[in-house]
Amino acid sequence: MATRKTGLEADFQVFERHRKDWVRQHEGEFVLIRTATVAGFYPDYESALRAGVQTFGVTSEFLVKQVCLEEPVFVIY
Repeated sequence: MATRKTGLEADFQVFERHRKDWVRQHEGEFVLIRTATVAGFYPDYESALRAGVQTFGVTSEFLVKQVCLEEPVFVIY
């Protein structure tokens, strides 16, 4: 039995599929994705989040993710 992907799972797949291409033009920017559709690139997280809330509403699922080739690792002591 096949499982149905959630909206965010599909959004993450879009990000992974396009990551290498986006790094060339948008490295360090934040992409806004909803329902597997790119809604834009923004210079910082806050701008992307604000655009997502204004466009889709505060209760909607959407992905804001920084465009980078490798995921940063944060260590908290």
